[in-house]
Amino acid sequence: MKIVLLGYMGCGKTTIGKKLSNSLYLDFTDLDQYIEKREQKTISEIFNERGEIHYRKIESNYLKEFIDEHDSYVLSLGGGTPCYGKNMEEIMSHRDIISIYLQASIQTLCQRLSKNRSKRPLLSSLSEHQLAEYIGKHLFERIPFYEKARYKVFTNSKDKNTIVTEIRIKLH
Repeated sequence: MKIVLLGYMGCGKTTIGKKLSNSLYLDFTDLDQYIEKREQKTISEIFNERGEIHYRKIESNYLKEFIDEHDSYVLSLGGGTPCYGKNMEEIMSHRDIISIYLQASIQTLCQRLSKNRSKRPLLSSLSEHQLAEYIGKHLFERIPFYEKARYKVFTNSKDKNTIVTEIRIKLH
């Protein structure tokens, strides 16, 4: 089984991915961590040293590499991964990959992201109001890509076990 989780930052891709992979006895990989390990640099360092265009290019290459080299997994993507290059087309071209959009409201994302803004350089300097505007703008741009996923699971006000159960029901 090959499962790809996508959605905006803070929607729970990594947290749910780990729990889902355990429940299905599959390996879990976070694409951002995979890239950092391969590049031996943090995502922030790659962005700062080479810029976003370079990062998006290597992100696409590593996504394709990961998909080609692994037979079963739960893979969580970065929030922007589906929206750049032909990444969503790459995922959809593999009929055996099950893509799942973890959807959360702007309000839910603001609550989750405001707790650990310091870990996210793009958000650290934003006020609460600016954060909501930032998320709203990005979601508007990204939703057409996220909506291409095979399944959608709403995560608002749900605990991790409920979300994993909903995903498992969709898989059968």
